[in-house]
Amino acid sequence: MPKFRKKPVEIEAVQFDGNNADEILDWVNEHNEDGNTAHLVPHGEFTKDAIIIPTLEGDHRADVSDWIIQGVKGEFYPCKPDIFEATYDAV
Repeated sequence: MPKFRKKPVEIEAVQFDGNNADEILDWVNEHNEDGNTAHLVPHGEFTKDAIIIPTLEGDHRADVSDWIIQGVKGEFYPCKPDIFEATYDAV
């Protein structure tokens, strides 16, 4: 099989720590042009806090410790911490 290397790009990202939901919601919703808004899913008896992020593929859940990424075309998506660490370096 042919192999490919990901092109180096700079992205903006913030890690959801459970206390910065308002900051993330403001950031995502300010830049989201299609009318779909991110929103908080408060914790309940069986769940932890989560943020629902509208992505190009539909709504995705971001849990505490996940990274929220703004991609090269302005799109947003959540990323698990281990994948983020393996894929991105700080600049």
